[in-house]
Amino acid sequence: MPSQTEAPSQTETRRHDGTPRLLDAGEAALVAEFGTIVDPAISDRVLALEDALAADSLPGILETVPTYRSLMIHYDPLMLDRETLAGHVRGLTGGAIRRAAAPARWVLPCCYDAPHGEDLAAVAELIGRTPAQVAALHQGGTYRVYMYGFAPGFAYLGGLPEPLAVKRRPSPRPPHPTNAVMVGGGLAAVATVPMPTGWYVLGATPSKLYAPERVESFFVRPGDEIRFEAIDAASYAGLAAREAAGERVARREEASR
Repeated sequence: MPSQTEAPSQTETRRHDGTPRLLDAGEAALVAEFGTIVDPAISDRVLALEDALAADSLPGILETVPTYRSLMIHYDPLMLDRETLAGHVRGLTGGAIRRAAAPARWVLPCCYDAPHGEDLAAVAELIGRTPAQVAALHQGGTYRVYMYGFAPGFAYLGGLPEPLAVKRRPSPRPPHPTNAVMVGGGLAAVATVPMPTGWYVLGATPSKLYAPERVESFFVRPGDEIRFEAIDAASYAGLAAREAAGERVARREEASR
């Protein structure tokens, strides 16, 4: 698998006054950078700015792309000049800004049994635990969706319990199925398409995080929370059939923040 994002070092810094550093990305994109670490407060500022820009509907903004620590703002320079956009961003971030809506918490069923948890034993050996303890650690975490990347609907999830923060494999292995639930490099993820990977597959969820046939192709948003709920292989088969028939089997709850 090509290199994927890993959690940046926690020893770096963030901007304490909450104002972003503005960086040009070519002639038609501006990056508002709020810090250099993976931090929920930084992520909240990034997403609040995205919400504020969407609410303002400033002519000339084409797209916004949130990451762990920054928001890339693509704009049409024939409609909106750089200084006007920069001034607008400074105005929006000069005071307290909040998300437009409360985040959601999604509960995804997850089967850790064979054949889905193909790397459960390998991770257990790496960290000196039993496979059952690895599964319990994983489903005990509350994961924050920081950003999309690499593939459609592929969400990078922070909040992985520390014992599971294993490095990714030294080399990728053959493609795994869609909906594989994975860990690697201090992060968690759910595969949305079959692909080679250096991540460790702990299980699988019948819930599709990406489904182009749905009106809402991605139902999980940056800033949302995810937790995993263990199910057995028979339950997985039944829920996968319901998902294939068009039902969304993930449950939505109110997030804790």
